[in-house]
Amino acid sequence: MKAPRVTLDQWRTLQAVVDHGGFAQAAEALHRSQSSVSYTVARMQDQLGVPLLRIDGRKAVLTEAGEVLLRRSRQLVKNASQLEDLAHHMEQGWEAEVRLVVDAAYPNARLVRALTAFMPQSRGCRVRLREEVLSGVEEVLLEGVADLAISGFNIPGYLGTEMSSVEFVAVAHPEHSLHQMQRELTFQDLESQLQVVIRDSGRNQPRDVGWLGSEQRWTVGSLATAATFVSSGLGFAWLPLHMIEREIKEGVLKILPLDKGGSRRPTFYLYSSKDKPLGPATQILIELIQTFDTAPLDAAFAAPQQAV
Repeated sequence: MKAPRVTLDQWRTLQAVVDHGGFAQAAEALHRSQSSVSYTVARMQDQLGVPLLRIDGRKAVLTEAGEVLLRRSRQLVKNASQLEDLAHHMEQGWEAEVRLVVDAAYPNARLVRALTAFMPQSRGCRVRLREEVLSGVEEVLLEGVADLAISGFNIPGYLGTEMSSVEFVAVAHPEHSLHQMQRELTFQDLESQLQVVIRDSGRNQPRDVGWLGSEQRWTVGSLATAATFVSSGLGFAWLPLHMIEREIKEGVLKILPLDKGGSRRPTFYLYSSKDKPLGPATQILIELIQTFDTAPLDAAFAAPQQAV
């Protein structure tokens, strides 16, 4: 890669000349001599091979090429400044990245609010979000490739912070044969029906949470796919209520009238990695996740600053 001929300092100098209205004003703003500013801009033009400024009366104004290059240079200088700020924050212990793994059943709306509130406080810290199902969250945390984890299980060897519960309900299409019985249903009624279950993304010890043991089982890779199948009349499933409220309202899904077990409320927990101490950005994100965990889901996209 060819090294750039023009330095960031030269671009900053040109910006100062334009923004402050002339060489003398730029020299004062930059605490440099006017001759130094003039030489820097002249040297830039020689290096680039195109004129950047022209004299209009007693004032230097941008040429057409100068306008284009200056506009592009502003983002270049801004990015360099942000990079220097990030290096300074890292020197102070600020993380460059926080890795968050979340069970797919946890409400996305709450995460959106937490991450939106985190952005203006992040100081350039990125968030790498990863979704897993059931024991997949635990495996990612144990493998040391996550800083934070939100799981519906108690993970051995970790002290999790208790969060809200997520309600799962047993549902089927209104025209499904289970609804045609027009009575309270038992587990025996379900055992003879096709059940749609979500594949555990864990590899070591996958779990069949909610499966009744029937051979009539279709396994899918995501909650969204399960909801699509069941909405089309294919079997029944336990699904997070917050994900299917619209389908229930529109009449393509209906809650099964089970005599028991029709609703489940697993509690979710927030875990942090034991492999490294929590940095300031991670601690801020933890606080925001906990703050928005209890927020009403119908207010998911309200202005975050009002709730912090």
